[in-house]
Amino acid sequence: MRFTRRHPLLVAVSLCALAVLAARPADGDGSNAPGHGSVSGVSAEVARLYAEAESATTQYEAGRREAEKQRSTAQRLEKRLDRERRELAVLHKDLGRIASSQYRDGGGLPLTAHMLLADDPEQLMRGQRAVRQAEVSLDKAVGRSEHAETLLARDEAKAAAAWQRLETRNTELATLQRGIERKLETARWKLQGQADASVAAGACRGAVRLDQPERWFSSRWMAPVETYELSASYGSGGTRWANRHTGQDFAVPIGTPVRAVGSGEVVKVSCGGAFGIEIVVRHAGGYYTQYAHLAAVAVDQGDRVSPGQWIGQSGTSGNSTGPHLHFEVRVTPEMGSAVDPVPWLAGRGVTL
Repeated sequence: MRFTRRHPLLVAVSLCALAVLAARPADGDGSNAPGHGSVSGVSAEVARLYAEAESATTQYEAGRREAEKQRSTAQRLEKRLDRERRELAVLHKDLGRIASSQYRDGGGLPLTAHMLLADDPEQLMRGQRAVRQAEVSLDKAVGRSEHAETLLARDEAKAAAAWQRLETRNTELATLQRGIERKLETARWKLQGQADASVAAGACRGAVRLDQPERWFSSRWMAPVETYELSASYGSGGTRWANRHTGQDFAVPIGTPVRAVGSGEVVKVSCGGAFGIEIVVRHAGGYYTQYAHLAAVAVDQGDRVSPGQWIGQSGTSGNSTGPHLHFEVRVTPEMGSAVDPVPWLAGRGVTL
């Protein structure tokens, strides 16, 4: 059965770019574990790729906001064009009505013809005044129509230019997004390849320190990842486990920052076996939390951690069928002592 957190899983672009993995290798002795090659070089490349992805994401978000502004501008112009087209149609009707009236009243006849047709001078003057008034009205209507047509042509050109800018910008954003996805995919699997090498060697390469987010958490407890989908739950059966599933799985992309759910001490960092790369943290009250199938660790055994601190990156190392975080709550540091983590977290104010 699959459960979904109330906040939907974010697009992998924004989730992984959030990591800002300015990673640097630790000074420990694990830097030359078999199968790794130059760990510092691999870490530097992963950090560079994530930094580029973060920069591209920033540009993408700025471009998206600009595109929304362009869209609003174009839509306002379209509304104004509709109004101007209606006003111009009314002016054209007025021109037709004035021209028809002049025709019926003899407007446009030569003055001599009016004199011949007039019964008296007063009638002639009244006729001429009517003609002149009609001509003035016609001139004004023509002027308004020409002005309206000029405005319409100008605004149509503005609207066309605005939509063209929007289309161009959307194309640029789509290209930028594809570039982000390619870079992130490269970074994720390079990170995972490094993890697989550690697991195969059965030796951890040491902590890759992550720049922590500039956030303060008011809560003493929290979920191990910020945004996720719940997958395999505690106690569920399946061919992947010898008996029953002993934790709660969080489906997240490779490289997602993994957080300490509460304050405690790192009592185990291991890079071999079915759990792949794993971390175990001891908390007050005699409980332990395990974070498994990681792609990298950001702490060493003996480190103190605080709630929300990034302690590693999710992956798919060990006995894993896809990228996810396996999270357990135990009463001892070893497997076989797990309790259901969902009600355990709920009892501490964390609803998954």
